[in-house]
Amino acid sequence: MTFIERDGTRREVDAPLGLSVLEIAHANDVDIEGACEGSLACSTCHVIVDAAWFRRLAEPTEDEEDMLDLAFGLTETSRLGCQIVITEALDGLVVKLPAGSRNMLNE
Repeated sequence: MTFIERDGTRREVDAPLGLSVLEIAHANDVDIEGACEGSLACSTCHVIVDAAWFRRLAEPTEDEEDMLDLAFGLTETSRLGCQIVITEALDGLVVKLPAGSRNMLNE
């Protein structure tokens, strides 16, 4: 998969099946916080999914939508990285990191 970092740098990384985008980011030192460690209690793993890939994702749950409402720089293709699990259909997924994040767990 490819992460587009805040400065626009494209970074291709291995994305093992069954891992979340958040787990893959952490394994590859990509700057995504994930303050709640994937428990759907924050929006610090917010990513912007490339439009070509967005329709391939499963629909977000109501809990994810609630957390996304708190995300900084929300877009039409925003999702939480902890909720996107890599499948064969997502081989090559491209996500962009938002300009910033809002960590309400530490406020």
